[in-house]
Amino acid sequence: MTATLAGDRSAAARRVTVVRGYRFELVKLFSQWRVRLLVLACWIAPALFVAAVSEQSTLPSDTLFGRWMHTTGWAGPLVTLGFAGAWALPLLAPVVAGDVFASEDRLGTWRHLLVAVRSPRRIFAAKALAGFSVVLLLVTGLACSGTVGGLLAVGDRPLVGLDGRLLTPADAGGKVLLAWVCVLAPTLALAALGILGSVALGRSPTGLLLPGLAALGMQVAQALPLPVAVRLALPGYAFTAWDGLFTSPAQTGPLLIGVAVSLVWAVGATVPAYLLFVRRDFTDTAYDGSGRRTIALGLLPPVALVAFTAALAAVATPAAGSGLRQDKVQGSLATAFAHLYRLQTEQLHRPTVTEARLRATAACTKSAGRGAQEGPGNDWRCVVTWRLPGVPVAGTAVYQLDVGSDGRFVADGDGPKEVNGYFLVRTPTGDAPNPLWQFDGQVDLLDTTSKG
Repeated sequence: MTATLAGDRSAAARRVTVVRGYRFELVKLFSQWRVRLLVLACWIAPALFVAAVSEQSTLPSDTLFGRWMHTTGWAGPLVTLGFAGAWALPLLAPVVAGDVFASEDRLGTWRHLLVAVRSPRRIFAAKALAGFSVVLLLVTGLACSGTVGGLLAVGDRPLVGLDGRLLTPADAGGKVLLAWVCVLAPTLALAALGILGSVALGRSPTGLLLPGLAALGMQVAQALPLPVAVRLALPGYAFTAWDGLFTSPAQTGPLLIGVAVSLVWAVGATVPAYLLFVRRDFTDTAYDGSGRRTIALGLLPPVALVAFTAALAAVATPAAGSGLRQDKVQGSLATAFAHLYRLQTEQLHRPTVTEARLRATAACTKSAGRGAQEGPGNDWRCVVTWRLPGVPVAGTAVYQLDVGSDGRFVADGDGPKEVNGYFLVRTPTGDAPNPLWQFDGQVDLLDTTSKG
């Protein structure tokens, strides 16, 4: 009896908890040179990029907030976020997280790990947590590096939002931090997709390549003219919805839906991965993920998630079609113009005028008035009209708009020259960038304003 009790105590003492397994998995991950290299790159490369751009005469003006990188340090982390959300994170997150499982298949070490831990459930929890932790470390590095690099190179200065409103450094910093926090949800969703792929397909290279390519494909799909409901159903939408934070009032509806959908995807991919893992036959050294169970639990969940979240988004959101109606494009352009006109007035030291007194309006046509007056495209032509107090004649300015499928647009000034036809304005202190020449804006795809 005493010997039995002693044996039970010894077995309990040797039990490997999830915490111990988690630490062990982190050690194994960081022992790989490619993981260390990725972490190092994410913590250093954005700062070097932002510092290099600050020394150049040209700016990445085709990137959101890129045209303000010489003006404020808070533009740097947003440019980094735009690149990371479009390409880096969709590709790295599923591959890094999924390799935590796939590496054991390649090395054939599952049986050794099971002997040491004696619980597939604890092994899955430890590996999943370790994979998610490394992905979070990569995101944190990108955010911190881009922010520090921007502030050191340019300084803590106000940032122009997507509606033309000038944000104080404190307000800009808070919104930048919140934007990076919000992209954690889609990053975790794609990491969970990588875990599902590696568990379902075993040591096959497809287990690592397919989730990464699928995640990248979902990001490319965001550039296509998809219906709003389908766009919201993909976790990649949250990688772009953060731009709604930089309008006033903030366009939080699309962002909250994107974050919620991403969390649903994270759970919807992790649960079948767990069920596949705990029911796996680890004695089969040639396991390649084949079988009807793998197809049912590994391949069908992503398809089901798209259908479920698309149906949910269609019911929960008021927008239909592309969400880019003519009246919404006109309203967003007029609002941004009014704020930026006031900024130009301050540059030129002219009498202060408020946006309310300007009464700026915009009249836009797409494809020269032919076809439906809605949807994305670079064929929007707009005329902005405003009135100055005491001036009987209204002012007008022409813009060419390139409206993206996600609601972002670039307004390119087309005259008159003294307003928006040249990229510099002559101020009492010298030439300065003209805020009305080119600027970015954002149309709320879920705006419920009535058609005008």
